[in-house]
Amino acid sequence: MPRSCHADRRERLRRLVRRTGADGLLVMHPANVTYLTGFTGDSSYLLLTPRDAVMVSDGRYRQQLSEECPGLDTEIRPPGVEISAIVVKVARAVKVARLAIEAASMTVAFCTELSKQLPQVAIESTTSLVEQLREIKDRDEISQIRVAIEIAERAFGVVRAGLRPECSERQIAADLEYQICLFGGRGCSFTPIVGVGPRGALPHARLSGHQVGESAWVLIDWGARGELYVSDLTRILVTGRISPKLERVYGVVLRAQQAAIDAIRPGAILKDVDAMARGVIEQAGFGKYFTHGLGHGIGLEIHEGPRFAPNEQRQLKAGMVVTVEPGIYLPQWGGIRIEDDVLVTRTGCEVLSHVPKEFGDCVLR
Repeated sequence: MPRSCHADRRERLRRLVRRTGADGLLVMHPANVTYLTGFTGDSSYLLLTPRDAVMVSDGRYRQQLSEECPGLDTEIRPPGVEISAIVVKVARAVKVARLAIEAASMTVAFCTELSKQLPQVAIESTTSLVEQLREIKDRDEISQIRVAIEIAERAFGVVRAGLRPECSERQIAADLEYQICLFGGRGCSFTPIVGVGPRGALPHARLSGHQVGESAWVLIDWGARGELYVSDLTRILVTGRISPKLERVYGVVLRAQQAAIDAIRPGAILKDVDAMARGVIEQAGFGKYFTHGLGHGIGLEIHEGPRFAPNEQRQLKAGMVVTVEPGIYLPQWGGIRIEDDVLVTRTGCEVLSHVPKEFGDCVLR
């Protein structure tokens, strides 16, 4: 019987842990636990050693663990017992001497308790061991991302068709979530960002009661969660009078995005791709109004590695899936952002999202 993809992932992780000098890793971040085991619940940890892989959980998930993680050893926490005590029990049983932890996921209190209960075990902080594996997607992961993109696009199409001047930002977000679920998604991959007119100048605007009819356009940033994997897209919809400034700013952002996409290939430096888009925006005189990095990885989570930014020296690799989302945000006027999901291929890249984005495509007739 072939090894599962989860077993293969755990084996690759063991090699990374070995390089740290540790003989065990406590995985606590929920997305990392899912990646390594297939388990989709919460409040559960994985203790990985060169020989063992033990899930520490509680009685709520006994049946779910047997269904999602067949063959994986489990240690179930009884009611009234702290999960840290079960982690200690398992660590002693598998004879860990140097235990690596996910520093970004473990609280100081939890770490202090482990150190107290395991005085003979060296606790060593690590960062991003599992996350660096997650950056490179396999065929099944890419397929799941494609499904999440398709669901998001279909939902957007329905919401676009039904957009009316009296629709509020909150209503648009709620409609997107509803349509995503109708098309088979588990829901939005994050709370949609909907910015009417001047509120689009807030890159992460909170939803409000402002209505579409208050301005000439609305910015919508949304995504779907499929079975496990997510998508992330942004478009504007022009609902009123088209001003020369709106068309000009949109054109700058679109050219910036295309310049960056054209630069994506294995070996490309992250900061260089960011610079391609940033340069177009700077040359147009809007440099100081592009206030964030060009994009980020997506997968089990909406924000993963790698990250496009002016200081990122790492290289792109085949199998990475990233967003490309340049923007211009002008206070009191509004914001324009265009975002697509892009797969790094062996020879270049493939834009996975397909919502039309020429300026004319954004105008509601």
